[in-house]
Amino acid sequence: MGALNLQVTIDQDSGFCFGVVYAIDMAEEILAEDGYLYCLGDIVHNDEEVERLKAKGLRIISHEDLQTLHNEKVLIRAHGEAPETYRTALENDITLIDASCPVVLKLQNRIKTSHDANEKIVIFGKHGHAEVVGLEGQTNGEALVFQDIAELDNAELPEKFTLYSQTTKSTAKFYQIKEELINRGYDIKANDTICRQVSNRDKDLHKFAVNFDKILFVSGKKSSNGKVLFEVCKKFNPNTYFISSTEELDMSIFSPGDKIGIAGATSTPMWLMQEFKNELEKH
Repeated sequence: MGALNLQVTIDQDSGFCFGVVYAIDMAEEILAEDGYLYCLGDIVHNDEEVERLKAKGLRIISHEDLQTLHNEKVLIRAHGEAPETYRTALENDITLIDASCPVVLKLQNRIKTSHDANEKIVIFGKHGHAEVVGLEGQTNGEALVFQDIAELDNAELPEKFTLYSQTTKSTAKFYQIKEELINRGYDIKANDTICRQVSNRDKDLHKFAVNFDKILFVSGKKSSNGKVLFEVCKKFNPNTYFISSTEELDMSIFSPGDKIGIAGATSTPMWLMQEFKNELEKH
């Protein structure tokens, strides 16, 4: 124990969701057998975990790279992919290792069914996010995507449409948006398609956050879920700090005897949170 005598506790409900665990397990199994594996985009929105797997032979490629790849294995990460990716793989004799999250696949199917029924689709999600790109693909790119309701103020929305959500968005915000759109006079069929493993963390995280002097929220900067859960922590414990790597640690924010809680996103590996704990306890 260091001079600061910090009492550090990791939130045991934080860390990888089952979709990410499934994708990483699948990748590690193939890496152990073949020594390398291509992955379409970062396997998870956490740079430290991506680097760990790259050291084992994971090769991150873009959709442009996929066009020129032939006769290889390519992992589809938990975020899922648009139909175009599967067509390219078929044309290029690529074996797809499909680790798409079942929750995302179910959402893709629901959106495709709605689109095939000629429903107008509106998606609450982050522009350019891998999952959202896959969802848009189910509508041939015709869906309207927004990440903040202010974007819809000047948008030409149909009077009647079907509302979906990216699986890692805030449940509370989704229902606020639904109510606001109804109040604006739109005829909406709203589908709560938020992953319950994510939304339950959204609901339960505050119970953890209030017990500590300070919270370190460990997440990759690209993680949508990380941003949502960080805001939950910050709301209930203003002394919450967003951090991605131990190099970013500023020990001057801590006081002797502080009780420190460490929490993370669904894309944050438990080993990384443990690394933070070990580092804090040295001081």
